[in-house]
Amino acid sequence: MSGSRAADEAAVQAVLVDSYKAWEAGDAEGMVAHYTADATAIMTGSFRDGRDVIRQNMALGFEGPLKGSSTRNRQLGIRLLGGDGAIVVSESGILFPGESEVPESRKVYATWVLEKRDGRWLIAAHHNSPVLAPGS
Repeated sequence: MSGSRAADEAAVQAVLVDSYKAWEAGDAEGMVAHYTADATAIMTGSFRDGRDVIRQNMALGFEGPLKGSSTRNRQLGIRLLGGDGAIVVSESGILFPGESEVPESRKVYATWVLEKRDGRWLIAAHHNSPVLAPGS
C-alpha cells in the first residue's frame, strides 16, 4: 500500500474515532462535525436526511434514552475507492451506563461511506442493521 493510501486509511479511521468520542461525550455537534451537509443516516426504523437532522436527533437522544451511553465498535473492513471515496464496515453496539459488554441483541453491522472533499475526509452516509444470530 502506498504512503498516501495508508495516510487516507488512517484519516478515515480518525474520523470515525472522533465520532465515537463525541458520542461518549454526549456531544451531538461533535458527532456530526465530520459529516457532509447532505449526509444520510439509516438505522432500523429511521431515515435521517442531512447533517442538521442527524445532529438534532442525536441531541434528543443524548438528552433522553442515550444519556450516558457510549459505543463499542470493531472495524471489519475498509476499502478505498479511487482517490476520494471509502467504505468502512464495522460491528457496533450501544453500551448503556453500567454495561461493559454489548448484548448480542443490540449489535449491528454498520456501513460508513466517506468522501474526501477539499482534502478532508467526511461521512456521507451511515447505515446499520441488526446482527442476526445464526439460523435467524
